[in-house]
Amino acid sequence: MRSELGQISLDKVFRERESLNVSIVHAINKASEAWGITCLRYEIRDIKLPSRVHEAMQMQVEAERRKRAAILESEGVRAADINVAEGKRQARILASEAEKQEQINKASGEAQAMLAVAEARARGLTLVGRALAQTDSKHAASLTLAEQYVAAFNKLARTNNTLILPANAGDVSNLVAQAMSIYSTVTAHNTQKALNQAENSQDYEDPLVTLNALTEKGSTMAGQAVPREDDSLAEYFSDDEEREKALQAQKEKKDQHLHKLERDT
Repeated sequence: MRSELGQISLDKVFRERESLNVSIVHAINKASEAWGITCLRYEIRDIKLPSRVHEAMQMQVEAERRKRAAILESEGVRAADINVAEGKRQARILASEAEKQEQINKASGEAQAMLAVAEARARGLTLVGRALAQTDSKHAASLTLAEQYVAAFNKLARTNNTLILPANAGDVSNLVAQAMSIYSTVTAHNTQKALNQAENSQDYEDPLVTLNALTEKGSTMAGQAVPREDDSLAEYFSDDEEREKALQAQKEKKDQHLHKLERDT
């Protein structure tokens, strides 16, 4: 038994007790064969170890158990950290995608709103242009400008801000006259542009017909573009001398415009 125990470690003594019993039976039968004795079975019932060895083995077992527990705990912490990190990653991805979609929707809505406002403004300007092209619309436009001018000053009077205004800020007729003069200039420019486009057109086959058409069109548009010599502007001037100067300037401007049209045609 001592020889067999000396060949294996102490751990194997506890784990391989059955194989140890078989080895001992085989060794006993070999030694007692000459005596005619046969050992059928050998059983180790108990193993008593020194207290120090027993304590060392116990410490080893406890250390092994602590090691396994630490490994399992670290693996659990690792898996938990991975799960938490993966959850944060998915949450950030979803949040960024939601923010991206929100910005896209917001930009699309703003673009559609701007487009709708632009289309409405274009239709409004078209209607205003058609209305101003009529003969009696200048008086309505002058009245609208005067009302807006007075309303703007009404809003300015409600604030305590310091404002710098021109010396003739209260002269509504002067402001309306300037606005109508600008409108006449823009209309004359558009008329000249239309005439230039008609001259450069290649759609007419007969030069004589083209010349007559341009003459008639230029005369008609000139009559619409140049302010008439009536009392539409005279009512904005309180001084007779200023009124005469304005009428004379209109006559000179009309003569120059008609002379230019005749020269071009």
